[in-house]
Amino acid sequence: MKKRIRNVVLFMMVFVLTAIPVLSGCGQAKTEDVVSQKEEIEEVKQNQTAPEIPGLTYEKMLDLEYAEGFDVFYYKDGYVLVDVHDSAKYLAVPEGLDVPEGLDEEMVVVPKAAETIYLAATSAMALFDSLGCLDAIKMSGTQASGWYIEHAVAAMEAGDMVFAGKYSEPDYELLLDQGCDLAIESTMILHTPKVKEMIEMLGIPVFIDRSSYENHPLGRTEWIKLYGALMGKDEEAAAFFDTQTVIIEELKDFPNTEKTVAFFYVSTDGTIVVRKSKDYIPRMIEIAGGKYVFENLENTESESAAVSLTMEEFYATAVDADYFIYNSSIDSEIKSVDELIGKNPLFAEFKAVKEGNVWCTGKYLYQATDIVGNLIQDIHLMLTDENQEAMTFLYKVN
Repeated sequence: MKKRIRNVVLFMMVFVLTAIPVLSGCGQAKTEDVVSQKEEIEEVKQNQTAPEIPGLTYEKMLDLEYAEGFDVFYYKDGYVLVDVHDSAKYLAVPEGLDVPEGLDEEMVVVPKAAETIYLAATSAMALFDSLGCLDAIKMSGTQASGWYIEHAVAAMEAGDMVFAGKYSEPDYELLLDQGCDLAIESTMILHTPKVKEMIEMLGIPVFIDRSSYENHPLGRTEWIKLYGALMGKDEEAAAFFDTQTVIIEELKDFPNTEKTVAFFYVSTDGTIVVRKSKDYIPRMIEIAGGKYVFENLENTESESAAVSLTMEEFYATAVDADYFIYNSSIDSEIKSVDELIGKNPLFAEFKAVKEGNVWCTGKYLYQATDIVGNLIQDIHLMLTDENQEAMTFLYKVN
């Protein structure tokens, strides 16, 4: 009987939502740049006041070093407010405590230390793993074969984590059966607003991860502090983040090599997809001691960091780049230079190809939000031709 009722509810929601129209939704200079960014963040924080929440007493604000995409405010009795900029505010309510009355109707209420999470934002899995909270992820938006995080694969193979449909086609009945208390989505969910509405109509709050919009690589990793606050693991998050900042400290006084790097992949339609200049990948290259070949490239079409170029546009800027890094986290890995040239014969004319300086990322890169500092170290080793067998993400393409 319970299953029949649930099916009727789902049918009614599908009917209602389908009637709603779809909504569209370097050395010293390098060190000074990092310091300048941190000072700018601190200035913004000092000018910011904590949101007033009826019935709650404000205590403190989370100290952030690199992340610019969110703020966290702590209130008495364990309440936590997460403000994800350009998105939404989320109030995490501890178990057994009441939701404050008179909340702003735009405020999203989520359970603190949620125990039954549907995770469709792949970049967050590694952060939950590093926090020791993987057992809270009961449902995944990715099949076991799509994960490169060892503990996530093991959990799915053991049945502790189940596939509940990808972000655009979740299994709503399974979410109900499992008692899902939080859905964590990437910004891809904004392209399917009906799905987000459906999940919310089931009584499941939706949190949208925007870590990919961070401009600094450690800003992306610092989202571990956001999830630490939501899961009641603040100390663990801070301790883990400190281990990643060590890599930045080790490289901060290294003089820039002035060697240029192109980071890209070839899409199925033949266009070359690169990163805009103000993105965490170019910042990684800079910190590692190189120069991103595209100095002032912007995305005029959307907020995405990915920019599509014709081969002619790519050639005009990158033909003399010293190094190629092929991004296989989106496309398939390449095993040889001939395979790259097979995508477009013009690649044979590029300096990096002629001099044998073509590298490729492993598929694990995009999911490894917790150890992005290791990619900085890899790029540094690539540029300096040192200890390359110690690389985590990069391998040389022969």
